[in-house]
Amino acid sequence: MEQLLHYVWRHKMFPLQEMHTTDGKLVEVIDPGLHNRNAGPDFFNAKVKIDGTLWVGNVEIHDRSHDWYVHGHDHDSAYNNVVLHVAGVVDDNVITSDGKFLPQLQLDVPKEINDHYKELLETDQYPPCYKIIPDLTKLTIHSWMSALQTERLEQKTEAIKARVDRNNGSWENGYFTTLARNYGFGINGDAFEMWANTLPLKAVDHHRDDVFQIEAIFMGQAGLLELNTIPSQYQRDALNEGYFAKLRNEYQYLAHKFSMKPMDATMWRFLRLRPQNFPHIRISQLANLYYSRRAGLSSLVECTTIEQLKAVLATSVTPYWETHYTFGSTSCRNDKNLSPASLNLLMINTAIPMLFAYGKHKSDEALCDRAFDLLEQLKAENNHITRLWQQCGLIAQNAGDSQALIQLKKEYCDKKDCLRCRIGFEYLKRP
Repeated sequence: MEQLLHYVWRHKMFPLQEMHTTDGKLVEVIDPGLHNRNAGPDFFNAKVKIDGTLWVGNVEIHDRSHDWYVHGHDHDSAYNNVVLHVAGVVDDNVITSDGKFLPQLQLDVPKEINDHYKELLETDQYPPCYKIIPDLTKLTIHSWMSALQTERLEQKTEAIKARVDRNNGSWENGYFTTLARNYGFGINGDAFEMWANTLPLKAVDHHRDDVFQIEAIFMGQAGLLELNTIPSQYQRDALNEGYFAKLRNEYQYLAHKFSMKPMDATMWRFLRLRPQNFPHIRISQLANLYYSRRAGLSSLVECTTIEQLKAVLATSVTPYWETHYTFGSTSCRNDKNLSPASLNLLMINTAIPMLFAYGKHKSDEALCDRAFDLLEQLKAENNHITRLWQQCGLIAQNAGDSQALIQLKKEYCDKKDCLRCRIGFEYLKRP
C-alpha cells in the first residue's frame, strides 16, 4: 500500500476534494518533490502550502503514522527537515528527533486508482494491462520501448563490467567470457561462463596457431576428456577412434605445463537439449573461432555493419565433430555451422551489448550509437515473450523492440512493478 501512496503523491493523483491536515489546515501540493529511493525521507525538496504558508522541505510517507516510530525516524536527525508527514491511516502523532510535532495528511487513494491497481496485481491473465494496449498512442509506445531498450543495454553493461572485474580489468577476457556464456544459449549459460573463467587464455595464446591444442585445452577444461563422461555404450568406440585419446593425452601434457584444473563435468546439461547445442559442439565452434583470431574485442570493435558482425562471429566445428555430437557416437555428416538464428542471438546478446559497454567504458558515444543502430537493423526475436505481446497488440519490428519487450516482462510484469511502468501508469489513470 505504501508503494501506491508514493505513486499517488509523485503523480499528484489526489482526490478531487480539498485536502487538510489532521488539525484542519488546508494543504496544497505545489511540487511533490524528488522521489528518493535510497536512505532518508521519501521525497526531497517538496513545496507544499499549509494554511497559506509555503513550506519547502522533505516529505515522508507511510501506510500508518505509527510506522514513523517502527522505522526509527524519531531518533534520526535526517528526518528533522520533514515538513509534512503523509499516511494512509493517521493513527499517531509524529515527533522528530529535535522534538517537533509534524503536520500530517491522511492521503486517501482515489477509488478508481485503487481498484485498477488491484486488478493489475490480481488478474491471472498476462499481461494484466492487455485491455488498454490497443488504445495507447504511438508516441507512448515508442518512448517507453526506447527507454526499455536502453535500460536493457545498461543492465547487460553491468553484467559485462562484473566479468571484466573478475578478469582483473581485462576487457578482452571479459568479452570472451560473455561470448562463452551466450554460447550456452540459456540452458548451459552458467556452465559456459564457469568454463570460460577456468581458461588461462594467456597460456592458450602460446598455442594459438594449433587448433588441435586449443581444442584439447577447451575440452579438457570443460571436464569432457574424462572417460566416465562418455556414456558406457560409446566408450569403446571413443577409444578405438583415437581422437578422444589424442585430445586427452595432449590436454594432460598442457594441464601439467600450465597448472590447469578442469571444471566439474556434471555442470553440463544435456537433457532435452538438441544435439546441435551439445557442449562438445559449441566448444569445438569456440575453439575454431579462437583459432581464427576472430574472438577478440578488437575484431568486434572494427565492425560497423551487420554483415561484418556475422563474418566475425560465424564459425564451424573441427573435422571430427562434423560426424559426431559426442565422443564415440557417430552421426551423419551435416552442416554444423552456427545457424542464422544462433548468429542473430549472439549479435543481440553478446556483440551489441559489448559494443555498448565498451563505448561507455571509453566514453565513446559513437560506439554506443552504433550499438543502437545495429540492434534496430536486426530481425526481432521470435520467442514466447514476443509472441505473447504480439497477441496483445505490441509487435516487435526489430531486435531493439524485442529486447525492450523482454525487459518489460522480466523487470516489470514478472515483478509486479506496475507502478514504474508507463503502461501501468496509463492503466491506473484511466476512468
